[in-house]
Amino acid sequence: MSRLLRFFSIKASTIAFWREGRRVPGYSIFDWLHGYVYGRWPYLYIGMGIGEHPLAKRTARLVQSVRSLFGASQEISTKKAPTVVATQPAREDKGFAEGYHGKVVPLPAARQLIQVNEPIRLPDLEQVIPYQRARDLILKNPDHIVVLDCPCRSARQNPCLPLDVCLIVGEPFASFVVDHHSERARWISRQEALEILQAEDDRGHVHHAFFKDAMLGRFYAICNCCSCCCGAMQSQRNGTPMLASSGYIAQVDEDLCIGCETCLPYCQFSALSISEYTMMVDEAQCMGCGVCVEKCEQEALSLRLEPAKGIPLELNTLIEEMAAA
Repeated sequence: MSRLLRFFSIKASTIAFWREGRRVPGYSIFDWLHGYVYGRWPYLYIGMGIGEHPLAKRTARLVQSVRSLFGASQEISTKKAPTVVATQPAREDKGFAEGYHGKVVPLPAARQLIQVNEPIRLPDLEQVIPYQRARDLILKNPDHIVVLDCPCRSARQNPCLPLDVCLIVGEPFASFVVDHHSERARWISRQEALEILQAEDDRGHVHHAFFKDAMLGRFYAICNCCSCCCGAMQSQRNGTPMLASSGYIAQVDEDLCIGCETCLPYCQFSALSISEYTMMVDEAQCMGCGVCVEKCEQEALSLRLEPAKGIPLELNTLIEEMAAA
């Protein structure tokens, strides 16, 4: 296969993606083709998925057929899936979330994913990523970072700006993306990536570490987005559990809170409300992103670990635990 790819002058990054896929147990040719389509045409793929692309309505049946082909409509897991809106019934296509999902990460945890100095292999993070598929954190060439114009924002008629906020981390993903999207992607340094994370955090946007079965079943990107543009948040609101909690929830110090409501408009998950001049947190809604904590000038908000929400994706802690095991 790789000889055929070279014969037809296929890009080196595509060959590298193919070779890496061959090393992944159970990763089929259909998985690779799915990953290739997703990585090669993400704006079409995601635009169709969130219903914003002009062809979305016309080809709805075709999209469902493709999802079925790649196993997206199958029931995958019997574990309770994380949800933002506890009162909403889950949709029938849970399998889509099983193969393509994000883990909410507060800013310090997102920084850790960018500051890795050596290859990392943390497979099967079941307690951290509560899905049956796509839950490996394997970083090759972690200093290879590309920023890509956000496909979700790009699909919207009036997107939040800037567009260049999606971070692709490690190989073979970074080279593949920059090779195929040179007009919308560029190489950046770790420092530039950290600056993007900080700027998006300042805007009140949420960081997600994204995993996908077709992308070798592992972590490949950090999404920095908002509820009005993000396709994953949109799916979550519609009952498809595509996001896992950070493992934290926000808590309010009632002695410090003055009910100023400064934090209220920044909550991307509608977990905050005001009652008798004190901010209240809906724990079922809260995903522990930490955005509200940064916006509270009174320091009345903080994050606390909540075991029922899962284990945080904190790379340094996970590495230490692996070394101690």
